[in-house]
Amino acid sequence: MERLRSLVRPVRNVPLARHLLIALVAFLVVAAVIGTSSQYLQTRYAEMAYFAIAAGGLTLLTGLSGQLSLGHGALMAVGAYAATLVLERTGGETLADVFVALLVAIAVCAVVGVVVGVPAARLHGPYIAGATLTLAVAVPRLANQWDILGGEQGLQVPVPRASELPAWIQDLVWFFTAVEIDQYSFLAYLGWLLLVITFVAMANLSRSRIGRRWRAVRDDDVSAELAGIHLGRARVVAFTVSAMCAGLAGGLMAMNVRLTAPGAFTITLSLTLLAAVVLGGLGSLTGALIGAGVLAFLPHFATDLGESVGLSPTQAAEVTPVVYGLVLMLVILLAPTGIVGSLRPLWARITSRSGPSPLGSTKEKTT
Repeated sequence: MERLRSLVRPVRNVPLARHLLIALVAFLVVAAVIGTSSQYLQTRYAEMAYFAIAAGGLTLLTGLSGQLSLGHGALMAVGAYAATLVLERTGGETLADVFVALLVAIAVCAVVGVVVGVPAARLHGPYIAGATLTLAVAVPRLANQWDILGGEQGLQVPVPRASELPAWIQDLVWFFTAVEIDQYSFLAYLGWLLLVITFVAMANLSRSRIGRRWRAVRDDDVSAELAGIHLGRARVVAFTVSAMCAGLAGGLMAMNVRLTAPGAFTITLSLTLLAAVVLGGLGSLTGALIGAGVLAFLPHFATDLGESVGLSPTQAAEVTPVVYGLVLMLVILLAPTGIVGSLRPLWARITSRSGPSPLGSTKEKTT
């Protein structure tokens, strides 16, 4: 047992190694689940992945740097349109086309993040929320006016067929799951792979010097400025990183929905992402993942529940926002710090009971 602990201790003490190990185990488990699921569930898993990436970027912005954004749906729209235009030009027939489109979406949203983040860095509280809310309202309307973006009807998004994927990917999926890869599972695998990479990067960034600066600016900007932290630069970096996550999520969303249209990126999407972050636990990537799961599965669960009690599909769809709102209200009332925030004291109690007390170990050593 001591030998095992000595092998595990270096991994536990190095954040990057710990995050990579957790990410590897998590992705293998998720890949096994995706491979054995139906096409319906694979679509929900893919939806959960891009919502989690967007929610992770938002929780980094709001939870760590203290900037309240109501315009993340608009940033997802920018990423979705950028990726769609690239896929239209390249044909979207190969895996390389997909990654090029996603990289372009990230790059374009990084530029937008800088452009919006520089003036937003001078604003505080409700003022920055109002500025980003204007962005959320304006972007879908601008997309309606430009013919190159397809207007109100939007643009069709080409996605590689499973047969066009490299042979080594098909063989790898077959080796681990004994199931042939198709378009639905491919998008789910791709979404979760990028989700794991994004979360590892954000987890390490939040524990780095940059993350400590964000926390200092969030907690007390006057003290942070006296300590030599450039407030504007820290806020712009946080907004840019969050915008890059939103761009990646928008590109993945476009490929999963197969249609990029202004109607998919209304103010409701921005508010729903913020609600998911609050529900899971503000400032926690695990909370962002839980909130994305609720966002992806709860509406469909509520619709199925409504139809099972005799409601028509239209009536059941109208009940869905009510159910989501009730769940959010219950979480806010019963768990004001979110689901993860409420479970942390319980987890700390369990870990403190399982491990030996430091006083006891010191006593044993001295005697």
